[in-house]
Amino acid sequence: MAALAVLTVTGPALASEPKQGGILRIYHRDSPGSASIHEARPTPSTSLHAIYNNLVIFNQHIAQNSVDTIVPELAESWAWSGDGKTLTFKLRKDVKWHDGKPFTSADVKCTFDMLMGKSQQKFRRNPRKSWYDQVNEVTTTATMRRHLT
Repeated sequence: MAALAVLTVTGPALASEPKQGGILRIYHRDSPGSASIHEARPTPSTSLHAIYNNLVIFNQHIAQNSVDTIVPELAESWAWSGDGKTLTFKLRKDVKWHDGKPFTSADVKCTFDMLMGKSQQKFRRNPRKSWYDQVNEVTTTATMRRHLT
């Protein structure tokens, strides 16, 4: 009965509006060399994926991942060209970085250029570089396009 009373009293306080800022502390059984999801191989450090957003993700409510369970996250939508060589993403307009600056297609291009090794900026490690061997170029407009060779 006492525990129920405590929950009743503190319940509304826990449901208050979230506040910006602060420190996120999580237990991690590993000591990853980087918090970059692009520089780390799939290991226990993949728990860091929970603090990053992607253009698209697998629906977390469906146990088996497949092409049919991909849902938008930073992209509102995406479409392949008729010849299957160009993938166009329409990005959400309401996304901001932690510093309040808007998320743009230039940010996506910067990341893809780094992943493909086509940028002056380089990752310390790039274990997935070969995943992008068939990508010819990434261009930006009002939407972002990924061209495959």
